[in-house]
Amino acid sequence: MICVSISESNFEKCLELVKKFELAEVRLDLCRFNTSQIEKIFSSGQRLIATYRPSKEVTEKERAEGLLAAIRSGAKYVDVEIETDYAFKHNIITEAVLHNCDVIISYHNFEHTPTLEQLKIVINQCFDMGANVAKVACMVNEPSDNARLLALYQSGKRIVALGMGELGKISRIAAPFMGAEFTFASANDEFSTAPGQISYYKLNTIIELLKNS
Repeated sequence: MICVSISESNFEKCLELVKKFELAEVRLDLCRFNTSQIEKIFSSGQRLIATYRPSKEVTEKERAEGLLAAIRSGAKYVDVEIETDYAFKHNIITEAVLHNCDVIISYHNFEHTPTLEQLKIVINQCFDMGANVAKVACMVNEPSDNARLLALYQSGKRIVALGMGELGKISRIAAPFMGAEFTFASANDEFSTAPGQISYYKLNTIIELLKNS
């Protein structure tokens, strides 16, 4: 399955976009919607991931309120960073359990891909913290980095392991064939939310060609 990461800050356009895809991630840190708008988007009946990355422009209170509003309104998944404060994570996870919302605990490394042993430790930490799904996204600096990321799927657990950067694109294509919970794409070529992200239509075309070849 392909998850489309959406950063559209126009509320009406965002609402239209989420209805076009089977699964979409709404990047609340980039969209910056108010609580009422968040509730309307996540109560739209679509399968959506609520993601609100920390930034200097938003307080942790605002971030928590946004994620909680999304969960209570029907988010299918909520994404919380592995390094997030324990109390913050506990609050989000507790609410997610009450509303049948799967928790993604995510690890991002924008500089390099750690060793396979280190990545396995990260995955285990995610599940120990209460994740339903563990997400790992690392910068790929050489082809062997992709091999380590894709090797994580051998565990058979609910995982999303992806490479960032130009060399990491192959991992985004391979992930669905390796057992990924889903892989990420951008809505189009102009609105990428991660280095090396491929547009939905390109990625879907490649995956369908491979499936039917």
